[in-house]
Amino acid sequence: MRTEDQTDIVDIFVIGGGINGCGIARDAAGRGLSVTLAEMSDLASATSSASTKLFHGGLRYLEFFEFRLVREALIEREVLLQAMPHISWPMRFVLPYHRDMRFESATPTSRLLSTVMPWMKGRRPAWLIRLGLFLYDTLGGRKILPGTATLSLKGTPEGVPLQDHFETAYEYSDCWIEDSRLVVLNARDAEARGAQILTRAKVLSADRSADHWTIEVEDVVTGQRTRHRSRMVVNAGGPWVGELLQGTIRLNSREGVRLVRGSHIVTRRLTDHDKCYFFQGKDGRIIFAIPYETDFTLIGTTDQDHADPDQRPVCTPEEQQYLIDFANGYFRQQMTRDDIVWTYSGVRPLYDDGASSATAATRDYTLKVDTAGAPVLNVFGGKITTYRRLAESALEKISAALGRDTAPWTAGVALPGGDFDVWDVERLIADLIAGYPFLDDRWARRLIRAYGTEARKILGDAATAANMGRDFGATLTEAEVRWLMAQEYARTAEDVVWRRNKLGLRLSNEEVQALDSWMEDQRAAVAAAE
Repeated sequence: MRTEDQTDIVDIFVIGGGINGCGIARDAAGRGLSVTLAEMSDLASATSSASTKLFHGGLRYLEFFEFRLVREALIEREVLLQAMPHISWPMRFVLPYHRDMRFESATPTSRLLSTVMPWMKGRRPAWLIRLGLFLYDTLGGRKILPGTATLSLKGTPEGVPLQDHFETAYEYSDCWIEDSRLVVLNARDAEARGAQILTRAKVLSADRSADHWTIEVEDVVTGQRTRHRSRMVVNAGGPWVGELLQGTIRLNSREGVRLVRGSHIVTRRLTDHDKCYFFQGKDGRIIFAIPYETDFTLIGTTDQDHADPDQRPVCTPEEQQYLIDFANGYFRQQMTRDDIVWTYSGVRPLYDDGASSATAATRDYTLKVDTAGAPVLNVFGGKITTYRRLAESALEKISAALGRDTAPWTAGVALPGGDFDVWDVERLIADLIAGYPFLDDRWARRLIRAYGTEARKILGDAATAANMGRDFGATLTEAEVRWLMAQEYARTAEDVVWRRNKLGLRLSNEEVQALDSWMEDQRAAVAAAE
């Protein structure tokens, strides 16, 4: 098949449509740089839709003395919360305490205390947890989120689901985030500011000259190939960053990536309150048990080395049992694998710092620029909470490499649909129901939590549910799916029910297949009309 040439040369070509790639594309486009982004699958189809869904400072990273990372993440929580109050919201975390809690043996804190307090035998003393929470409250400063409190578990809603020997807990703040929606909204905002976003577009090769790159891209649906030129390449390939670096971009680099698989299980709802639990295990690791999608509980995560980015990550039976056993050490009502309704797993592309275990590997990001010819920036690691700061740091390096004078702008700037106050969610839901009386609370709440102020654009002038078109189940309508296809790059039912929302938890296989067939027909009709 003939390869078509794009005539324009852009400033940067971003490889990878996860949160780092889309965050960099948005920041760059907002600074006036010309940007093309290529993602070989759907946006957020890998790591960025498989996180624990938290904007958090990383309380456990304090044990690794990662103070800069924690401080940056703590500051970012509130910056991000104010820019996307529809897809992110405050959450209180309950950390039950008992004297047998232990450190992960590889942490610097564990080694230090084992030296100066050998009689503790690796246990986490209460005073150390309180010190960690004090640092957590103060390192980044807080304007919105409440601080740490001590909580009795006797006769309280937080204590009811837990076993009797847990009597005291510490309660602190972090934030929830709809991770895959975060990626899509960054891509949409990048496109609105001039970026070109290509999905289902696989980069086949990137050839370097002294002053530009020539990048060949294949549409994986049609097979059509296009050739792009760019002054700089950004390798934000996530788990594939190493493969791209060595095989596609062909750099002779010693930088490496450590792939760490994090798996999660989703069960029936285990609590009658909206707080998250932070559980510490006898092996020194931690997991979260988080209220999820109203009727479920999300439990995770694991840390396992993962050898091959092309091997699809799955939550193995062993990981499922590990998470169940871990949670059963806390919950009064014991779970089995029959209680699991869904699992998911993602691969974190961490910078290879030579750590002894997957748990100990740094979650900080590393940015490396190579200027032996047209410049290339390789992005290693990072966590979802610091994606915006990573993008700002990347743009410092990109601007310097391109000789452009640009300035940061993204702090506090709302993503699409997020132009309202953090505390106005309930008012928006009530106003939406008042304007569209056919909505019930659950339906309206889902729309506001997904689309914020843009929910009204989807509903349009509908006076009844029938005006929304075909009902695919679980409040998903034709009008919403058309919006997702036209505005949010969705092409398949999987894109819709597992990344633009999580209605896959509620729809039957037959309903998902019917949705997929309908979307295929819509794509065919559009293609025939072009």
